[in-house]
Amino acid sequence: MTGKSPTCFADRVRRDSRGRSPSLFRPWIPAFWLAFGMALFAAVPCGGESAEAVWTRWIGEAEARLARVDSYTAVFHKQERIDGRLREEETIFMKFKRPFKIYMKWIRPPHEGRELLHVAGWNGNRIRIHGGGGLLGLITMNLDPHGRAVMRANRHVITESGLEHLVGVVAANIRKGVAAGEVRFVDLGRDNVYGRDARTVELRFPADRAKGYYCCRAVLSLDAENRMPLRILAFDADDRLVERYEYEDVRLDAGLTDADFAPENPAYRLK
Repeated sequence: MTGKSPTCFADRVRRDSRGRSPSLFRPWIPAFWLAFGMALFAAVPCGGESAEAVWTRWIGEAEARLARVDSYTAVFHKQERIDGRLREEETIFMKFKRPFKIYMKWIRPPHEGRELLHVAGWNGNRIRIHGGGGLLGLITMNLDPHGRAVMRANRHVITESGLEHLVGVVAANIRKGVAAGEVRFVDLGRDNVYGRDARTVELRFPADRAKGYYCCRAVLSLDAENRMPLRILAFDADDRLVERYEYEDVRLDAGLTDADFAPENPAYRLK
């Protein structure tokens, strides 16, 4: 940074290389405004619907689609702010099956090789976990999902993992905000998230925590084809990133069986 005030666009185009004021009818001007207009048009929801109507409908479609899914796999990218510090991104291959069975394997540092299994009603409802560096890399443990050993490195308990919970939280906040007239939708148009065509919106909620919204601002990207969430960024009242969750290579209706959630699975180290 030089400390100089940035030169505004008007100053940069005020005179051409010969010191003359550029004509507003030079050929590049119409092209610029045409491109600007096309970009602006692309950010407006299709069919003349308001952003509020479009995104309320789309999140409802995501809920309906997930209600028909028995199992899925995905690569889950997770980054959270805990005790004021934004932690490193974690990259996790996950399997999910109804009613609630989840297997996770960390596939990149800092916890590469860690495995986790949780099945509702099994193992005293405890998490079985193996690996993750240090002494933990040598043993398999059963942990209370609400206990300090687990929660000191996580903002959510294991039962709040997965697409269905994420969609449910987003849908509840959108509907509450719409009903109260307290949410603002800023449609950000098309995006590409992990190779998928996506639609992105910024959601702005009241900063007053007493109103009970999950966050003050969120940026949400839904898959344009199946409406699954591909990315969500959640910000606090100071506009600090609090949570970043992304889903890559989502495979719905994956045909998973109980063997995919058994500690005896020979591909796992969870016995």
